[in-house]
Parts: sequence; C-alpha cells; structure tokens
Amino acid sequence: MTAASSPVRCPWVGIADAEYQRYHDEEWGVPHADDRLLFEKLVLEGFQSGLSWLTILRKRPSFRAAFDDFDAAAIARYTDADKARLMADVGIVRNRLKIEATIDNARAYLQLRERTTLAAFLWNFLDGRPIVHQRRAMNEVPPATELSKAISKALKREGFRFVGPTTLYAFMQSSGFVNDHLVGCHRHAACADLQRAFQGPRP
Repeated sequence: MTAASSPVRCPWVGIADAEYQRYHDEEWGVPHADDRLLFEKLVLEGFQSGLSWLTILRKRPSFRAAFDDFDAAAIARYTDADKARLMADVGIVRNRLKIEATIDNARAYLQLRERTTLAAFLWNFLDGRPIVHQRRAMNEVPPATELSKAISKALKREGFRFVGPTTLYAFMQSSGFVNDHLVGCHRHAACADLQRAFQGPRP
C-alpha cells in the first residue's frame, strides 16, 4: 500500500513502525472480556509508566515469556530467585518496583477472582457498555478522567499497584472501554460498531 493510499490513523501512531500500526489497527480500542489479556494489559501499562508504549509493545513477546504468559497463578508464586531472573532479563523493563508490583498484582487478581472476574469488576463501572467518544483532535483527549480515577481507587483498594488514573485511562483506551480513536481515523467507526454491539460481563 502506498503512502497516498494508506488509511488515516490517529496521530500518535506515526508512519515509521509497522508493528505500531498493526497494534493501532487491530487491537487498540477493541472491547473484550478476556481476563488474562486484561491482566496482561494492566501489568504492561504499569511497566509503560515513564516510557513509550512502543517500547513496551516491542518487548511484549519477551514480557510474555518472562512472566509465564501472564498466568497470574504462576506469577503469584514467584520467589526471590524469580525476581533476580527478571532483573537479569534484558528483554523486559528491568525495574524492581514494577516487577514486585506485578507479583503483588497477580496475588490481588487471584483474590479478586474468588469473588468475581477482573472483566466483570472493571466493566461494572460502565454498566457493561463502552463509551464512544467523538474526539476530533489529540488535545481533546484527557490524560485521565473521573471514571479512570474511580477505577484506579477501586483497584488500589483490591491491592493492585501501579494503577494510577493516567495508567488506567491508557488501559481503558487500549482495551476498548472507551473509543478514543479520533473521528477522522479509519478505526473510529469500526471500533464504535464493535463497542455498541458489546455487552461486558457484570458481577
């Protein structure tokens, strides 16, 4: 496909990285209720704090290998030896606080699962229905919202870490809880159709 015929995308994608374009076109803004994938994205958004998402995206295969494909039960059993292994893994972001937070988050996830699913817990804040925005420019997209603040507080009460309001809003955008594709982007309408048809699980 030539540059002239390339679809219009959100400005944050840029034009240089094919994997970033694929992520934007196939994943970002698509609603789902897959607990493992939601847990993975929540962890990776925490690792992204202070970095670019493209950095995390490129390292995602290594993260999956290092963290047992984000199997929370396996991660919850990690020992000091596992922490040392992860700190020595050049394929991931070697941040001790974030590694330890991931282990704590896996334990919090498992405790939450004794009552409900992570998907049901999160989607309940939206009554199971994604929010379709009509944003026309990047300066209309906030770094956080009252809803992301509320979910952040709720997750922290459950024992999750590195889930601040800005991290949560990025998670909500990427996981389809909200549609923040700009209206001029070729994915806005497609994601809006998916989101209007989607009914998230409830507790």
